[in-house]
Amino acid sequence: METQKSEPEIRLEIDEIAMLKGTLTSSSNLATLILTRIHAGYFRVSLSLGWQALLWKILLHPSQSSQTTFQVPKVYYTSILSIIWAFSLFTLVLLSLIYALRCILRFNLVRAEFMHHVGVNYFFAPWISWILILESAPFVTPKHAYFVILWWLFVVPIVILDLKIYGQWFTKGKNMLTAVANPTSQLSVIGNLVGARAAAKMGWREVSTFLFSLGMVHYLVLFVTLYQRLSGGDRLPAMLRPVFFLFFAAPSVASLAWYSIAGRFDTAAKMLFFLSLFLFASLASTFQESNEKIQHSMVGIFLPHNDSGSDCDKI
Repeated sequence: METQKSEPEIRLEIDEIAMLKGTLTSSSNLATLILTRIHAGYFRVSLSLGWQALLWKILLHPSQSSQTTFQVPKVYYTSILSIIWAFSLFTLVLLSLIYALRCILRFNLVRAEFMHHVGVNYFFAPWISWILILESAPFVTPKHAYFVILWWLFVVPIVILDLKIYGQWFTKGKNMLTAVANPTSQLSVIGNLVGARAAAKMGWREVSTFLFSLGMVHYLVLFVTLYQRLSGGDRLPAMLRPVFFLFFAAPSVASLAWYSIAGRFDTAAKMLFFLSLFLFASLASTFQESNEKIQHSMVGIFLPHNDSGSDCDKI
């Protein structure tokens, strides 16, 4: 009982937005209020849209090894994918511009967010979103020079964040994994796996294997740590409860990444896929809506759903 009382409850500014509705209507400086309230967690929207774009690209234009019979004429394929991709790109660019202004004008809030053990994990979200947008682009192939340049531009920040977060897990007492682990920590793993899949598409087997091994090793450590922390869910506000579904996002993305590395949907890829299905069934059977705020954050659930949908196309 004493241990549970000593653990501070996770609080985010997003929980206070409902209290500011009167301010939104009466304040003359709406832009300042937006920059104050927008945080990296809003990139969950671009994550969902990015996975949707990649999912539809796989479904509408499957690979030669895929056994799916779902074929679409090229004119419809290009039109549908272009619309979905353009909307996803517009949303990501808009969020990126707003957050860039926040970094310039409200750097103290960004620094506080970066020092928070939950908020720092969402710094992976924009870079993952950009990689997904790059992979789902209908007019760029992995062999294109722009693809390679942009891949480096988006993956390097992920590796830098890995060094910062993973280093603290093992060296700093107050930021050790057992003290700061939470479901959003799996975003770092997903970032490595998404980068590994893109590298495999370019034919860089060593780089993709490096990113894949880095992500999976930390996923195993993180999964065991979170599995043993039975009281971890009590420390999360209702707004963040859907992030528990990230438990099956990581093995699902790992299945896609390994499929791209191995070149076929082999036993290892199937094991990861079936693990994600089992975790999804386990969470779906026990997940309870504890607050109406949960409805506003259900967008976080679409990320793992789209991963599993892409995997199903490979079986």
